[in-house]
Amino acid sequence: MDRMLYIAMSGARETLIAQGNASNNLANANTTGFLADLNQFRSMPVYGPGHPTRVYALDERPQTDFTHGVITQTGRALDVAVKDGGWIAVQARDGSEAYTRRGDLKVDASGLLVTGNGLPVLGDGGPIALPPYDAIQIGSDGTISIRPQGAAASELAVIDRIKLVAPQFDRMVKGEDGLMRLKDGGEAEAAAEQRLVSGALEASNVNIVNEMVEMIELQRRFEMQIKLMKTAEETASASASVVRPV
Repeated sequence: MDRMLYIAMSGARETLIAQGNASNNLANANTTGFLADLNQFRSMPVYGPGHPTRVYALDERPQTDFTHGVITQTGRALDVAVKDGGWIAVQARDGSEAYTRRGDLKVDASGLLVTGNGLPVLGDGGPIALPPYDAIQIGSDGTISIRPQGAAASELAVIDRIKLVAPQFDRMVKGEDGLMRLKDGGEAEAAAEQRLVSGALEASNVNIVNEMVEMIELQRRFEMQIKLMKTAEETASASASVVRPV
């Protein structure tokens, strides 16, 4: 009975983890540039001295869904969407370089160009800082031009260029902070051929209907595992009563 109980217990535990993954996808269905996490189950033998005689269920995230979301025009000067397989380089909370397709940019109180969740956007020489301006324009190659405060309408100054990268998807991994990084821990080289769509945003690629169906299936799977655990308990009690001395 211990085998049945252990398998059911590990299955229930891993199903809860899978539910967390599906919940996170649903929670980010309206997050700009969000890429959904894929999920799968498989059985894993328990190794130890001798031959493995137990297995347990394992839920894992094999990869990220790199399908691009729908690009919608907004007309806002600081909104950008990355074409094809490109990424915007940003500075993560830990100071490392990471990559995102989130293009709802803004300028913070310090003059730094940041994403909608406050991560500094990287340029040719690090985080991009902007002086006071009356107008701003982001070109398709990532070049940022401004009309300085009080300057004539014809006066434009090039400030920096957003670092755009395009590493192969199989070289990238998604961190717990939702940002993409290179698997080897390095930094991707700037890709001059990458282009932006100005005044537009890429929506999340989460399919809400599919994720809701997945949540229902996982809930039913969890309930089945709990029933198996209860059955194992009842079977063990019945077996014990058979051999119990009268």
